[in-house]
Amino acid sequence: MSISLNINRLKECREKLGISKMEAAKRMQLSQPAYLRYESGARTPSIQTLEVIAQVLDTSKEYLMNLTDDSSPISYTISRASDPELFEIIRLCQNSETETRKRLIAYANKIAGIS
Repeated sequence: MSISLNINRLKECREKLGISKMEAAKRMQLSQPAYLRYESGARTPSIQTLEVIAQVLDTSKEYLMNLTDDSSPISYTISRASDPELFEIIRLCQNSETETRKRLIAYANKIAGIS
């Protein structure tokens, strides 16, 4: 897959989160010069790095590559090591009936104050 990164969207997503280039690099576990090369268009990230960038910036690689105009993420990667509680919730949901999932979502929305 050939990667065509839209650097304006990359910058837009970073700014939407209100984080600096240095903070973005840190969250992506990249060196600051490496991230700066991506945002300036001097280098193109690998597809694996683009996945990490998209996850950190709460978007999708498809959006960053101009394949869609929808900036919302289409997937999340959750690690048991980095977020064991969320990992367990997802595991429980995957093994639940549809009605149980709906109840869990309603409860989570209630806790979060979402109607």
